[in-house]
Amino acid sequence: MRCPFCGNVDTQVKDSRPAEDHASIRRRRFCAACGGRFTTYERVQLRDLVVIKSNGRREDFDREKLERSVRIAMQKRPIEGERIEQMVSGIVRRLESLGDTDIPSRQIGELVMESLARIDTVAYVRFASVYKNFQAVDDFDRFMAELRPVETHEP
Repeated sequence: MRCPFCGNVDTQVKDSRPAEDHASIRRRRFCAACGGRFTTYERVQLRDLVVIKSNGRREDFDREKLERSVRIAMQKRPIEGERIEQMVSGIVRRLESLGDTDIPSRQIGELVMESLARIDTVAYVRFASVYKNFQAVDDFDRFMAELRPVETHEP
């Protein structure tokens, strides 16, 4: 594993243990060249996924990019990091179990929104505002109207 500090490719594993989610291995590493210490995570990957963007462009699926976008939506929300990791792992497992290696970005976005809606409404709205490309306050109003339960007035 390459050292993130000096680029040395000869680093040593000092400690390995299961991560909190028990879906990955956490490894503490040491670089003999610069003395740097860092952590890596090893996960099972069932298949190589390719994301098909809305413009038709293809790119390799990047779990870290997915996790970053979820963490941005959840910023300053009372959600534990472990819960976010579980959510991301669940989304990745669902994508890998679809049976196809080519996944439309729209499908990934829908899975993220579905998961966020169950966890935190504010994070769900934040993510939706970017995912659905809201341009004006009216876009928020329409979206929020869909979230609010319909009030029924009985005589």
